[in-house]
Amino acid sequence: MNNKQHTISKSVTLSGVGLHTGVVANMTFLPAAANHGIKFQRVDLPGQPIADADVDYVVDTSRGTTIEHNGARINTVEHVLAALVGLEIDNILIQLDGPEPPIMDGSSIKFVEALKDAEPVEQEAHRKFFELTEEVRFKDLDKGIELAALPLNDYRIAVMVDYNSKFLSSQHANLSHVSQFEKDFSMCRTFCFVHELEALYKAGLIKGGDLNNAIVIADKDYSESELAHLSEVLGKPKVSISKEVGILNNTNLHFNNEMARHKLLDVMGDLALVGRPIKAQILASRPGHASNVELAKKIKKLMLETEKNNVPVYDPKQPPICSHERIYELLPHRYPFQMIDKIIYLDDNSVVGVKNVTMNENYFMGHFPNNPVMPGVMQVEAMAQTGGILVLSSVPDPENYWPYLVGIENCRFRKSVIPGDTVIFKCELTAPIRRGIAKMIGKAYVAGQVVCEAEMTASLVRKS
Repeated sequence: MNNKQHTISKSVTLSGVGLHTGVVANMTFLPAAANHGIKFQRVDLPGQPIADADVDYVVDTSRGTTIEHNGARINTVEHVLAALVGLEIDNILIQLDGPEPPIMDGSSIKFVEALKDAEPVEQEAHRKFFELTEEVRFKDLDKGIELAALPLNDYRIAVMVDYNSKFLSSQHANLSHVSQFEKDFSMCRTFCFVHELEALYKAGLIKGGDLNNAIVIADKDYSESELAHLSEVLGKPKVSISKEVGILNNTNLHFNNEMARHKLLDVMGDLALVGRPIKAQILASRPGHASNVELAKKIKKLMLETEKNNVPVYDPKQPPICSHERIYELLPHRYPFQMIDKIIYLDDNSVVGVKNVTMNENYFMGHFPNNPVMPGVMQVEAMAQTGGILVLSSVPDPENYWPYLVGIENCRFRKSVIPGDTVIFKCELTAPIRRGIAKMIGKAYVAGQVVCEAEMTASLVRKS
């Protein structure tokens, strides 16, 4: 999986009819800044409102996932979202001049092709993965539906479908690495059964449905009169069903288990509504949009509860945002006051730095030499340097500024820091930076426990 966030280099537009609304719309993918996330914009509505792709805004799961936010309602978002997840694109604005993305051929392949034409590009920001710390489950025993998200330092999905149909046996699909999506899943089309067609049509759905954008599966053998009625519902001069294939007009499948693969595609798209890329093993038995969304809600709830604890996680296998060389370039400190080894996270409001404490620290020569304890003032200095990187990141030319620590309040030391400890420093702005003045809360952690905390004020001064 990509460690850095991605967007696209240029805009690209697709056009087509919406599956359920039947409305022809133009959809344009546009580049977006780091930490922007995935957003939809209804440019056909007054004020051109923007809707975040977030599970909190799901308003309908009738044969598709619909979101509504800020007065912008967008139907059937899952195929577009699956393409973005499959290509690991984090930041994008999706403009629509209608209520629903084009259904295209009923899969995600056209979106994948368009996004690749728009040239995905890496951004200078780490992806904000949510790695599950405990299992999350959703069950609907009456419908035989069960979904689970299990802790895993990766992203995998396994899906099983079973419709008790003579033409659609139990099927399984597995994605073991996100890179498989384009070749093995993106072209798998949506599907329904013949008996559902008339009910869906009467419910005001599938107005844009066609045998060119969906696989329609028989549930029995049909008489000529029944086939004639189906042709009227579908607006086709004639439809046929082979008793051997059991699919209207004998549509060729891309894979023998195309239906299970499409359900996996739907799971990917719906779980994108958690709002962050996730690391988990997803197991889904007979999933649908309603159950996918319920699982997404549970995952987001766990994510928010985890974030309340606010303890940063350090994975030494991941490349840093700023190496010690870059920190050396940005901060004026030199030996023995270079206190930060690397920056592992940085956004507009927060920063996380790492300090590996060794027995060779110069201050251990005189600070409790027989009982080496990192001086509290050095912990604060290291925290201030971490905050200095955050403050410098707010200007386009950081090499032309000095970051000064001008205030410390409510400083507390909770636990001794000793040789062998890895200290994680996190600084967060408590208010927007104004006139070069930044107010921050800083905390230092060792093994997940707070060892030091303080409120700090920094001043950004241009070099003369």
